[in-house]
Amino acid sequence: MTLSAWTYLFVGLTFGLYLLIAWLSRVRDTRGFYVAGQGVPALANGMATAADWMSAASFISMAGLISTIGYAGGVYLMGWTGGYVLLALLLAPYLRKFGQFTVPDFVGDRYESNVARFVAVVCAVFISFTYVAGQMKGVGVVFSRFLEVRLETGVVIGMVIVFIYATLGGMKGITWTQVAQYWVLITAFLIPAIAISIKLTGHAMPQVGMGAKLLGENIHLLDKLDQINTDLGFTSYTETFTSGKWDKLNVFCTTLALMVGTAGLPHVIVRFYTVKTVRAARWSAFWALLFISLLYLTAPATASFARYYMIQELNGKTAQELPKWFHSWEKTGLIMWLDDGDGRVEYRGGTQNDQNEIFRNNAAKIGEDELLKIRLGHQSWLDSNGVKGTDGRAAMRAHGLSGPDQDIIVLATPEMAELADWMIALIAAGGLAAALSTASGLLLVISSSVAHDLYYRLINPNASEAKRLLVGRTVIGLSVVVAGIFGIYPPGFVGEVVAFAFGLAASSFFPVIVLGIFSTRVGTVPAVSGMVAGLTFTASYIIGNRFFGMPAWCLGIGAQGIGTVGMLLNFAVTLLLTPVCAAPSEKIKLMIESIREPEGVGPAVEIETAAEH
Repeated sequence: MTLSAWTYLFVGLTFGLYLLIAWLSRVRDTRGFYVAGQGVPALANGMATAADWMSAASFISMAGLISTIGYAGGVYLMGWTGGYVLLALLLAPYLRKFGQFTVPDFVGDRYESNVARFVAVVCAVFISFTYVAGQMKGVGVVFSRFLEVRLETGVVIGMVIVFIYATLGGMKGITWTQVAQYWVLITAFLIPAIAISIKLTGHAMPQVGMGAKLLGENIHLLDKLDQINTDLGFTSYTETFTSGKWDKLNVFCTTLALMVGTAGLPHVIVRFYTVKTVRAARWSAFWALLFISLLYLTAPATASFARYYMIQELNGKTAQELPKWFHSWEKTGLIMWLDDGDGRVEYRGGTQNDQNEIFRNNAAKIGEDELLKIRLGHQSWLDSNGVKGTDGRAAMRAHGLSGPDQDIIVLATPEMAELADWMIALIAAGGLAAALSTASGLLLVISSSVAHDLYYRLINPNASEAKRLLVGRTVIGLSVVVAGIFGIYPPGFVGEVVAFAFGLAASSFFPVIVLGIFSTRVGTVPAVSGMVAGLTFTASYIIGNRFFGMPAWCLGIGAQGIGTVGMLLNFAVTLLLTPVCAAPSEKIKLMIESIREPEGVGPAVEIETAAEH
């Protein structure tokens, strides 16, 4: 069978499975639509949580980031994993005991304010749309290569599939679909990694292979990568910190922003509302972390293998000698070579001035319109440290070769290693599973935020079950369209966009949830002021830095790490206002003390609105 045939087979079978599960799990009430009836077993919920959390950023982009920037790329692995531990231990059990549907539900009821609820809805929608943009772009990347359609067409196909199973089954359908998607994505990630590790080093465990000697060479893989990188003008692959974007402060801030952002992500938090008890919520967290670790402990090895193949197969080659995979991916526009006149690809570091000079020299050859397309299209040109250049769009490498878009590296590695066609097709199905699983969870958060927290809780409290379901499904439909537009015109590569979402979650939700659980003194005005201050600062900094050329004026911290500063600002505003503002009511204080008690010690004190559920 050809690669295309294998791809259609795997994608068709997995999509058919997702739609079948959605049909069998369809719901007719809001409890099933938003929290799966709160009857999901802990083991299954752990798998669903792992799939929900391991998005296209984890499957497609994380290893690509580590591959291009080396050691510093580990900030994503450390931040996301550490954040999940923080969420599982610090927040999830208490939120489950609180017993609501959504994060805005918790914020509105805990702070006794519809204004607080509305601000939380705005935060949830803003975060979720930012996050879902990366997932839809990931879907487009996979389809554009493996089904040989335009990126835009791939995004539309993904939109249709997500819309069907999200609207049919709600959280119940999404949960069981995500269980299936977890096994698809983890199988697709591990099998090629194991095969490549055996081929390069003779070791079946990729983690061991990454630190082993290359077959036929008396040198370890990482030592070889360090040697190649420095010879070509890049920083050492294993160097701990680099200058500029990935210096020590930025690595720390980005890691912390990703960590506390994970603990504030509404689509992950809502998964702990779907189980029966607080004990089940804790076990869900344990199983999810175990399932997540299978991919996260393999990603650095996949990144190293990809880096080795990428440079070995491209540097110094003529157009006739370029491998088949390069020409296949070149059609997608996600990797491109502009010849500087010597007829050879030169994969090496260079300054920003060198890269801009290449553009000027090539302008006459390729024409103004095409040059504009290259500058503004989906290509991701990289600078000497393996990250985007200062204009964020089109920094060329010296001598004419762009680095690939980070989002293709994991997907292209099986082709670089010349694995069997079925393995190459399998990783396409895995990438789609990762992107779609998270996209569906995010769309449900948007739906619940608008239909439940805004429409039902604020606009029409007397709405019937059928009316609330109709509004929820309509919102999902509209959200899918907006998400698709973001996927076609993303504000960055997948991992970068997702990092922005985590920063927004860190600066808005994390402080208000932590203080809402562990402080009986913080009231409405401080909480709302903190959320608004944190979100406004972080969002304006990201937008200004990424799209309007604003310098990183805050201690040189980049857009991906600024969520840490936004979080500290949120805490500062909230805590400074708390002594001079009204405290919560006695009823809320009793409720806070109750949810902090171990399960079975004392009943949670329900507030009036919680009793409705």
